[in-house]
Amino acid sequence: MENKARQKVIDSIKEYYQVAFGNKKELDYIPPSGKLLDEEDLINMVEASMDMWLTAGRFNDEFEKEFAKYLGVNYVLTVNSGSSANLLALSALTSYKLGDKQVKKGDEVITVASGFPTTITPIIQQGLVPVFVDCEVGTYNIDVEQIEKAITPKTKVIMLAHTLGNMFDMDKIVALCEKHNLWLIEDSCDALGAEYNNKKAGTIGHIGTYSFYPAHHITMGEGGALATNDRKLYDIIRSFRDWGRDCSCRPGQDNKCGKRFSMQLGNLPYGYDHKYTYSHVGFNLKITDMQAAIGLSQLRKLPVFLEKRTQNANYLMKKLEDLSQFLILPKINNEVKPSWFGFIISTKPSEKYTKQALVEYLEKNGIGTRQLFAGNILRQPMFVENEIQLRINDSEILNSKDLNETHYKMLPNADYIMNNTFWVGTFPNLDEKHMDKISDVIHKYFME
Repeated sequence: MENKARQKVIDSIKEYYQVAFGNKKELDYIPPSGKLLDEEDLINMVEASMDMWLTAGRFNDEFEKEFAKYLGVNYVLTVNSGSSANLLALSALTSYKLGDKQVKKGDEVITVASGFPTTITPIIQQGLVPVFVDCEVGTYNIDVEQIEKAITPKTKVIMLAHTLGNMFDMDKIVALCEKHNLWLIEDSCDALGAEYNNKKAGTIGHIGTYSFYPAHHITMGEGGALATNDRKLYDIIRSFRDWGRDCSCRPGQDNKCGKRFSMQLGNLPYGYDHKYTYSHVGFNLKITDMQAAIGLSQLRKLPVFLEKRTQNANYLMKKLEDLSQFLILPKINNEVKPSWFGFIISTKPSEKYTKQALVEYLEKNGIGTRQLFAGNILRQPMFVENEIQLRINDSEILNSKDLNETHYKMLPNADYIMNNTFWVGTFPNLDEKHMDKISDVIHKYFME
């Protein structure tokens, strides 16, 4: 009876989807990003709601299993956003359970100034010192040749994002991490499906992070995940995600370890309920099963999504090649197979043809654009208006309130990116017709 009733609802959902969303609408405005949902996504979401479980359940279990299989890693843990994934990744490294490898307040984390804030904010939130190294224009990833001179005895972590799906030089950075005994966090929120020598983004370092926001390669609405091959790190990450609990039982599960009432941890009395024993100053960053249900159906379509993004980016690359006197197009290292989050462009220095003017022209003509997120983040109010300890390259410790033009010029490419770089869309709703329009409008701008 229940199965028949459930099937009746599902059949109605299929009918509803076709009526409400079945007719694809022409885009008058080409957005830089967007989601592509179908009836399978809607059915999964409704099925999860019909379970009335609500918190992470059977769909989440299956998503974590399938996502780990796709990535080729041992462990995946879902969270409520990619930003939370970054926060958990770095928080996990502060655990006392890591012994000599524990990252402590005042330790340093190498990163870049050009990117999304939540690659950097966990460093500050955990009382660590961000060390900013400049990027390359073209790949928009860290200039690996400048990293080693920024390393000091207090450097413990390298935490970087693969910019817009174009991976940084993993060989050189992994070698530096091994040489200096550093942790490596790969922020792969914008790079799901990218590969470096056939290894997926987020699977080469110690921890990889992912985002499933609607703008990303797959979506849960809000959501994210972490991946690792290290069981100890996985257990620590889970603890930080789940209120800091020492217990690894899922909601509704009891005594998985068989020692629920036979431990003595901290200064608690012997036998204190392990389900209410806390090892870390944690958070609550779990997802609902409805989010996982959408993520699961999206994951099945990921290869098609990636292929479409690649086709769009490659097509636009060819269409814009003749504008090399005005534009810098993306540079891709030989080892890298990108998974384009967007198509990134820089204008060459010119008094007449500026990024600002080009972006305004594109927007006026129905083409959405985005900055490379924060530009030079050291110029953002979050640094200018707060007292944040940091270093730039091999400098001494600086206070962000004391930064001036001399300091900003220590990161010339971050400033160049802020002034000259933007990106346009490649997401799967778009096709050659839309890439043609983007190309035509850009060409028209330089002909006027």
